[in-house]
Formats: sequence, C-alpha cells, structure tokens
Amino acid sequence: MSHFNDFNNAQVAKLPNHLKQFIVNQNYEKYTPIDQAVWRYVMRQNYSYLKDVAYYPYIKGLQRAGLSIEFIPDLQTMNDNLGKIGWGAVTVDGFIPPAAFMEYQAYRVLVIAADIRQINHIEYTPAPDIIHESAGHAPIIADTDYNSYLSYFGSIGAKAMFSAKDFELYEAIRKLSILKEAIDADEYQIAKAEKALRMISENMGEPSEMALLGRLHWWTVEYGLIGTLEDPKIYGAGLLSSIGESASCMNKEVEKLWYNIDTINYQYDITKTQPQLFVTETFQNLIDVLEQFADTMAFRRGGAESIMKAIACKNVTTAVYSSGLQVSGVITDMGIGLSDDVTFIKTTGASALAFNGKQLPGHGKQYHADGFSSPVGKLKDSKKRLEDYSDEEIRTLGNKNDSRTQMVFNSGIMVDGRITDILRENGKVILITFIDCTVNERNGNILFKPEWGNYDMAVGETIVSVFNGAADKDAFEEITLISEEKTHQIVYDEKTLQLHRLYKKVREIRESGENLEALTEIFDQLKRNHRQDWLCALEILEIVFHKKIYHQLEKEIQVYLEIKAGKESDHKKLINDGLHVIKNPVSQLLTN
Repeated sequence: MSHFNDFNNAQVAKLPNHLKQFIVNQNYEKYTPIDQAVWRYVMRQNYSYLKDVAYYPYIKGLQRAGLSIEFIPDLQTMNDNLGKIGWGAVTVDGFIPPAAFMEYQAYRVLVIAADIRQINHIEYTPAPDIIHESAGHAPIIADTDYNSYLSYFGSIGAKAMFSAKDFELYEAIRKLSILKEAIDADEYQIAKAEKALRMISENMGEPSEMALLGRLHWWTVEYGLIGTLEDPKIYGAGLLSSIGESASCMNKEVEKLWYNIDTINYQYDITKTQPQLFVTETFQNLIDVLEQFADTMAFRRGGAESIMKAIACKNVTTAVYSSGLQVSGVITDMGIGLSDDVTFIKTTGASALAFNGKQLPGHGKQYHADGFSSPVGKLKDSKKRLEDYSDEEIRTLGNKNDSRTQMVFNSGIMVDGRITDILRENGKVILITFIDCTVNERNGNILFKPEWGNYDMAVGETIVSVFNGAADKDAFEEITLISEEKTHQIVYDEKTLQLHRLYKKVREIRESGENLEALTEIFDQLKRNHRQDWLCALEILEIVFHKKIYHQLEKEIQVYLEIKAGKESDHKKLINDGLHVIKNPVSQLLTN
C-alpha cells in the first residue's frame, strides 16, 4: 500500500480497512514513454474538442484536480489538490466490486485504475484506466453541486441490495476487460469470455437494487449530458475520456431524452457505443431522481419485502430492528404474520450484532458462528413495544416464579427462560439474554433448546431497514470479495524498449528545445524498425511544424503519415485528428 495514501489526504485517511484493502501502489515509474505519449495525445484531443462541448471549463477543472495535459498524473499531486475541495484519490487494480466503488464515493474518494490503456485502445478501453478515471471524473469534482451528488449517490449505492447474479456479472466483466487490455490477448480466450458474459447478462432475472442503481450511475456519472435536448453539454466521465464517443455522441442518430426516474428502465452495454443519452437540466434534478429511487429501496422500506430481497442476495446483509439493533449475516429464512408483518428472521453461518454501525462487544461472528434467529413483533395483549419496557416489566412477564420469564408474541412464538442480561441503547431495549431457554412456535415446533447454550433474543416490533453488507464491516472482516483475476503485468521485448527510447528522446527534445537535429535520425529509425507506430511520427511532426525549420523533414513526415492513414483504416482517424490538433494549436495552457 502506498506510504502516503493515508496521511496526506484527510478523506483517504478516513477510509475503513475493508476499503483500504483494494488500494495498490501507483508505481509511477512503470509508465513507459509510450504511455506518457498516449496520455498527452488523448488529453490534447480532449481539450481540442471538449472546449466546445464539455459542461465546465475543462482546463481549469484539470488544474484544480492536479492534472496536466503533458503528463500522466501523480497520485500525490492529485491528493494535494483534491484535498482542498474535500476529496481524495486512491489507485486500485482495475474494476472493483460495485458496492465497494459506491462506498469510496460516499467517503468522497475517487477510485482510479492505476493502469493506462494501450496505444491500440487509445480511443476507448473496456477496462477502467487512469485516463478515464482521472481525466474523466476528476475535473468536474470541483463543481459543488456535482460532487454532492456523487458522494450522496455513493452513500445510497453502498446500501443497495445486490443479487448473487450481480457478482457473477461483475467477475465476468472484470475478466473480459483484463483479457482485452492484455498485450498478448488470446482471441479464443476473449471470445470465450465474451460468450460467458453474454450468458450471464441474458439470464439475470429481475434486476436488483444495485443493478437499477448501476443504470442511474451509468446514465449520469458516466454518460450524462446537461442543459437542453437541442444543445446539451457533456459532464459524464465515460464520454469525457473517450475521444471517439465524445464526438459521435453529439450526432443526431444518438437520441437525447430527458433524465428522470424512467431512465431506470434503460439497460446499457459497456462494450458498445450508446444508442441514446439522457439530459438533465440541473445537477439538483439528479439528486431528486436518486431520492425517488431511494424511497423504493430496502434500507428505507424495511418489512417482509426487504427481507425477501436479502434472502435472494445470498450474501451478507443487515436487518435493522425498530429498537436500533442491527443483525448482520446471510439471511436464509423469515416468518410472515397475517398482515404481512415479519414474525422472525434467521441467518445461517457467521453472524454479528451491532448498534449504530458498531459491533456489540461479545457478539461478533466467532460467537454467532452458526447463525442467529429471533422473533420480531409485539407481545400478545400488549399496547407497548417490548423495546420500551422497563427492566422490571420485562423480568415479571408471565412470571410463574421469581426466576423465570415467559414471553408470548402475537405471532404465537413463546420464549421461556431465565434472563441474565438486558442490553439497552439510547433508552431502548435491544437485546435480552436467557439461559435455560426454550423457544416454541404456536404449532409446537421447537426453535431453540436449553442445551444449545445462551439464547440471545433481538428486541424490536418491526424490521425498519435492510441493507447490503455488514453493519460494522471492519469488525466483520469483509475481505472475501477481492477478485482472484489480476490485471496482466507487461514484459517488453528489446524492440519495444528501443521504441520507448525513441519516444523518450522526442519528449526531451520537445521540452528542452535542444538537439533538434536528432529528429531526422529518430524518424529514420521509426521508418526502418517500427513501421506499425504512428504516434511518435506525429510528435516529431508537431515539433518541426511549430519550429518552422526542417521543412524537408516536415514534408516527409506529412506524406508518410498521410500514406499510413490511407492504408491503415484503424489508424486513419487517429492520424487525421492528430494532424488537426498540430495545425490548430489548442491553447497555450497545454504547456502548463
């Protein structure tokens, strides 16, 4: 983990351990001279085009986030700058699970993939990379309304219930994106991974809360437009970092629709350009739509419907009793009363109890290793909630003699045992511990026997909230969801290293303005040994074009690139766009 990640940025320092586990070192020295040239090419293209269609002043936004057009950003510089506006940044390895990504946003920390796209994916990459994350997301962070939306989205998203299928889908997307970015990509393996992803995405069933929120995130944070349907501006990071789609998205063929709660019905495909985009008039409207959706979510609704979502999730979730007690674990069963109210809940496997996001002492998953079950509801013939009883009132319930307590719930569940402890928080009873305890259902079915040990009974009339993950994630040690699939590390052959050295020399000449005569020899080497390359030749042309010397060399390179553009359809647009920016210098700010 990077030595500075915690200490030099207040937001990063606040991250809990279960999020810190995803952080990797940026390893700035791993970026090659070609990587730096790719960054510079994309950023110059972006600025050339985005100065007219981006919602906010692009260069000013870049500078406020600690980014420049000339160099791949250094994470520490970004953190120094983002810290001034109450944000931070960390580098991670590719895609991380959606729930973790959301939580980072809630902590006001940008998640930045440490890798950069290869030159053959310069226009668009299916994998998250440092161009997308920093040049796309960071420049708009300075806008207060927008960054409020982003962090609020994170706090809602972190609570969203996902299905077991969602995690399969995440793994399939991650695997495919890694394969597509690998230098030695095996076409058969890619085809196989694409087929697997198709199979999963075509059989997802009913979309979960996380899947629906994912759509809202996609159509706003990644692909959002703001303004009017006739003249929208781009604020979505996916568009801002794609030099292909930021231009094509403004075509009439791409339908522009108003952004509202119905947007949730539009699925998306990360491997294709978007057939339609959504326009919001204001960032406040994004928050309003999010609020509308949040009102339908289990964490706000509670009740039987929310417990059903938790059972479908098949992962750790948290149910919150009306007393405030939080029960975390894999919920596998529930009871439903006559008026659809929850009468008991049951978890299987390691479970934990918490209050206000902090695990209760002695109630971690080691103690509740085999699950937890407890009634929910009011006591029979009682007008008062059990959580509002005094200790004395509890101890004398159904008293047959001085030492035993008997409770009968409206559902017919009966608890009979000796109370050893009554736990209160904020004046409410949240947990009662019994020894020598029997728990029966109305039909005589036994739920708990004295020989099983202490019986900890959760207290609460209703389940008021159900959300994804454990209440106290750090205590629960949720570190099981890190993917086994790692991004591929690249080893370069001698010929590629030779090309890196040529790029490095060109940058040194451009920055120092010296040794210009070496450009002829560098261009000769490119023609002789690196015929597939187009970007280094563009960089040499840029220098000689602006210095107004070496007219012969300028002409030669111009012809070389024009022939290349004519023959190589993959490179035609890239070369022509590069020539356009050279001949129409974008701004003196480029050198900042």
